[in-house]
Amino acid sequence: MTKLSVNINKLATLRNARGGNVPNLVKAVKDIESFGAEGITVHPRPDQRHIRYQDIHDLKDVVGTEFNIEGNPIPKFIDLVLSAKPAQVTLVPDAEEAITSNAGWDTIKHKDFLKDVIATFKEHGIRTSIFVDPEVSMVEGAAKVGTDRIELYTESYAIGYPKNPEKALQPFIKAAVVAKELALGLNAGHDLNLDNIAYFKKHVPHLLEVSIGHALICESIYLGLDNVINMYKNRLRE
Repeated sequence: MTKLSVNINKLATLRNARGGNVPNLVKAVKDIESFGAEGITVHPRPDQRHIRYQDIHDLKDVVGTEFNIEGNPIPKFIDLVLSAKPAQVTLVPDAEEAITSNAGWDTIKHKDFLKDVIATFKEHGIRTSIFVDPEVSMVEGAAKVGTDRIELYTESYAIGYPKNPEKALQPFIKAAVVAKELALGLNAGHDLNLDNIAYFKKHVPHLLEVSIGHALICESIYLGLDNVINMYKNRLRE
């Protein structure tokens, strides 16, 4: 079964909007795991507009499932990850001013940089994943930098799904097949939701994990967090 990692950035955004500690992220993580999630994802950014660096320290001994820290590997981020020692670090090339992640790595252009950063994390026993577009050349480049996994950037699938899901999915199937051939583990995330996740899971082979935040939290406003987490898990079993 494909694992569900819940990204809690939006909960942190809600907390930060009013100050204080509501919702309490430590309690939220415990609840999310008790509802059945197999992982917790956070994506701290330099301006700390949602997840704060202190949150990582508060959560590192609380998460009982797999802790996944995403982000651009600037020096401060690298130090944070090495201090927290999560199960997985996902490298994302997001610019500081970006509202959300909007592109995968050019694994050919940034080969030497990625190789050095990944080696640092793996020396400390941290599984590495890198965010890539569903392009065969980028997957092949990822294999050459020594990463354990890739995370396919799924925005194009989410955009294309309503009109032609089969067409929208083709690049992801090709990328998944190549990743398997190159012994890369496969994750996916960005704009996946209750409407499109089952089709993605059914047709993309070798999918180990999906990371979902924005849609899951928005859906939970109407349907409840416990209910939504289990709705995702049911779709990931199909």
